[in-house]
Amino acid sequence: MNVTDIINKKKKKQELSCAEIEYIVNGYTQDLIPDYQMAAFLMAVWFSGMSGRETGDYTHALVNTGERIDLSGISGRKVDKHSTGGVGDKVTLIALPLAALSGAKVAKMSGRGLGHTGGTIDKLESIPGFRTALTQKEFCGILEKNGLAITSQTSSLTPGDSKIYALRDVTATVDSIPLIAASIMSKKIASGADCLVLDVKAGSGAFMKTQADARRLAEEMLKIAGLSGIKATAVISSMDQPL
Repeated sequence: MNVTDIINKKKKKQELSCAEIEYIVNGYTQDLIPDYQMAAFLMAVWFSGMSGRETGDYTHALVNTGERIDLSGISGRKVDKHSTGGVGDKVTLIALPLAALSGAKVAKMSGRGLGHTGGTIDKLESIPGFRTALTQKEFCGILEKNGLAITSQTSSLTPGDSKIYALRDVTATVDSIPLIAASIMSKKIASGADCLVLDVKAGSGAFMKTQADARRLAEEMLKIAGLSGIKATAVISSMDQPL
């Protein structure tokens, strides 16, 4: 299999096989494919898009680059949420403690800033001494005891996504619906929750500038969730003004 052929195929808007997608994701994760070729692939996806089947295969290829958190030993229903990002978005810090107080077990893996948005982990780590890099044992222990745990994406969970995430940030390929959907859902699948609320942002402070694009992103993520056995719902919220 040849990386240049895969890039050329996607550039011509042809559908990639599952094996081709796994090849390029695994190759880049294992440092067998250089940044410049992966950047070319990401730009080809930005222009040509991905089919629903390709996006699903790409998502699971990202998941399979690392471990999954096993929450089966935690009592009750395990829930998670994800905001697609906006300026000043602080939903996690308000909504998740409320959900935990209602009796849900909230298992949250949060991300860092991407593009013009600030990540929840960046905000929390601005507090002196606040540690977000938890081991799986620590994460599960805090979740069982307190009903809520927030952790950063560790090197063992979707490392392929972490690496590609950073490359997208510097190659102007952040605002691609298939890439956003796969990045978000790979982390959600790996973090092990049973149920998921997707807070999809639309407007001037978000990656999705229009309601139509936000709806497309929401629908793409819900399809992936359904294929992965996760019960999910989506809410579209405005980033044209402070929440």
